[in-house]
Amino acid sequence: MKPLDPTGLKRLHREWRHRVDGRLALVLDAVQGPFNVGAILRTAAAYRVERVWLAGATAPVESASVQKTALGTDRYLTITAVERGVDAVEAARAEGFRVIGVELADGARPMHDLELGAAVCLVVGNEDHGISAAALRACDDVAYLPQLGKVGSLNVATAASIALYEARRREWVSPNE
Repeated sequence: MKPLDPTGLKRLHREWRHRVDGRLALVLDAVQGPFNVGAILRTAAAYRVERVWLAGATAPVESASVQKTALGTDRYLTITAVERGVDAVEAARAEGFRVIGVELADGARPMHDLELGAAVCLVVGNEDHGISAAALRACDDVAYLPQLGKVGSLNVATAASIALYEARRREWVSPNE
């Protein structure tokens, strides 16, 4: 085995792009760390997120630190800044998305147990405080990512990446698998 060249990479990813028809969006509710924002944007571009809302105190895309991690992938995304997380949740719902908060909260269910639907918007929150209370109440459902080790939570960029992958993975797996 050897690493793929650029042509091989294009062929590899083309197959998966053709197996996706669901809509996917993302809300960053006061994600303040610019490296977290950049990493999330890069992952969002990789999983063909069609819309990203940056809410509240989320680090701006123009920040040098965001750009250092995003590596210019933000050009593949439609990004909108809004004042509050709840505004982003309402905007996502108005665009036809089912809104799922990804949060360690009472009543949250394992993400793999939730029905996401054909148009889903995932919401992730601040590194220390999570999703704002108003935005969390406005979500259609709340999911968490089960963990097995002694660590109680994940970095927000890591959690967003796992949640985005899970949302897309469902389109790649037939219902009988």
